[in-house]
Amino acid sequence: MELYVFDGTLEGLLTAVFDCYQRKAGTVKIVSQENFHPDVFQESFTVVSADEKANRVWAGLRKKLDKDWMLRFYKSFLSENPDTFQDLLEFSRYILDNPAGAGENFGNKHVLAVSQMAQKVHREKHRMEAFIRFQQTADGIFYAHIEPDFNVLPLISDHFKNRYADQKWIIYDLKRKYGLYFNLETVEEVAFDFTTEMSPALNALPETLLDPKEELYSLLWKDYFRSTNIPARKNMKLHIRHIPKRYWKYLSEKQV
Repeated sequence: MELYVFDGTLEGLLTAVFDCYQRKAGTVKIVSQENFHPDVFQESFTVVSADEKANRVWAGLRKKLDKDWMLRFYKSFLSENPDTFQDLLEFSRYILDNPAGAGENFGNKHVLAVSQMAQKVHREKHRMEAFIRFQQTADGIFYAHIEPDFNVLPLISDHFKNRYADQKWIIYDLKRKYGLYFNLETVEEVAFDFTTEMSPALNALPETLLDPKEELYSLLWKDYFRSTNIPARKNMKLHIRHIPKRYWKYLSEKQV
């Protein structure tokens, strides 16, 4: 078995697939540099990301997979799961080695694993789109920070760009230390230092940075939420199933 170490990027993973064929590799285990622990008893091969190699593999997959499957592939990669990286490598080799239609063989464990992980990432994307709450800062920018299980920022960009096209906003991932900033025209990646000391709770921005009316808006929303609540119909088990507790920190109506 050969051990491939890649840089953790999609380009690196696709380059690793290319290298498998170029080096005529048999069984390959792939690991990101972040999770790599050198072993004196096993040699490793360092994958050097190359756009040309990655593009050739991606084009090869596109010839045999439809758009839906290509999106599933990308979503699975965004899981950042070490086991999923291995599944994606094996999935790619399986698809490239077989006629078109191999992606429908869910009897193959890697096809099934990639599909199931894509669904998990998609659910996380959907929940972030539903549960993110913004706070307006003193300079008119709407800010929210999140800590999703998966790296879903690339997947939610278009949703918020279209929904909040008339206002500037920032969505920041505290776990991965980068965010998205919409300037009314384009969305770009940003990184801040001050978020490292933030609480994961929603109302974590200092009051000095918030718009003076922000607290009032929050109180009005909480009052509205309480007024529409019907205690007699309260079903916490169903409520938690639709809104798991780990997402409550994003909801202003859940803040005491």
